Amino acid sequence: MVRATNAQSTCYDVEPTAHLDDRRSPPPIPVSFLPGSPRRRRRHRVFFPNKQEAVGFGKPTADVSAIHLPCINLEKADIVVDVLITNPNPIPIPLIDINYLIDSDGRKLVSGLIPDAGTIHAHGSETVKIPVTLIYNDIKSTYNDIKPGSIIPYRVKVDLIVDVPIFGRITIPLEKTGEIPVPYKPDIDVEKIHFEKFSFEETIASLHLKLENKNDFDLGLNSLDYEFWLSDVSIASAELNKTTKIGKNGITRMEIPISFRPKDFGSALWDMIRGRGTCYSMKGNIDAGTPFGHMKLPISKEGGTTRLKKVDDDDDED
Repeated sequence: MVRATNAQSTCYDVEPTAHLDDRRSPPPIPVSFLPGSPRRRRRHRVFFPNKQEAVGFGKPTADVSAIHLPCINLEKADIVVDVLITNPNPIPIPLIDINYLIDSDGRKLVSGLIPDAGTIHAHGSETVKIPVTLIYNDIKSTYNDIKPGSIIPYRVKVDLIVDVPIFGRITIPLEKTGEIPVPYKPDIDVEKIHFEKFSFEETIASLHLKLENKNDFDLGLNSLDYEFWLSDVSIASAELNKTTKIGKNGITRMEIPISFRPKDFGSALWDMIRGRGTCYSMKGNIDAGTPFGHMKLPISKEGGTTRLKKVDDDDDED
């Protein structure tokens, strides 16, 4: 008599049989098998588990646990996708391939394949890191509506291909969404140069700067390094540790002290004294915190002019 008890394992009711070595005569038909028999002999129940239960194998699971932006500048954004994979099996399983795609509103930004991506330990979990680089010039040349300074939505799609005994090759699809910036360099302008002390040996002045954030996200200014030229002569360079916030599409103003020796830059000094104006330029970088991580953005101003005025003329040396 055979009776199935569930879909996972099969139960068989088996009658005891005569011993194989008993060859004297065939065993009689058990009374319990005869029609109308008033009693049944004791039966033995035997379970045969299915293949998965017998060897303890299962399908691995995975999840996108985090997305990092370790480097963002005007040229590119480095992205690292952390994928946590759990292997419930008693043996290691190979991670054969990783297919990835990053798109924005259905438009592909970057895609790739990582072959032979490693092994997931038995009864363990591993975090697999997928490095991806977005080149902004490639994106902007392909999609004209993606402008510098904007924030764009993105979707990361990952297919993990693993090889598991019993099941064979399995594809685990994963997906994660978020936002990424396309940064634009701040605009800097020297509104005026205020000369506090003027002599041929040493002149002390301060630069009155205007910084304009042209991004759709805040910049938390941590420091600024710069070099300042008058008439193609470098007169000052330094790193200024100054903390201030520049709101999205906002403006902030700051002062930078400088000192120089006017006799070192020749005829430009006489142009300033005579009120003719002297060309100046400024280049440097700002170190800023953003909602997307740390950024180092360049600043530059070229082609400005300045001239020397008396302090009591007005307060707008420019």
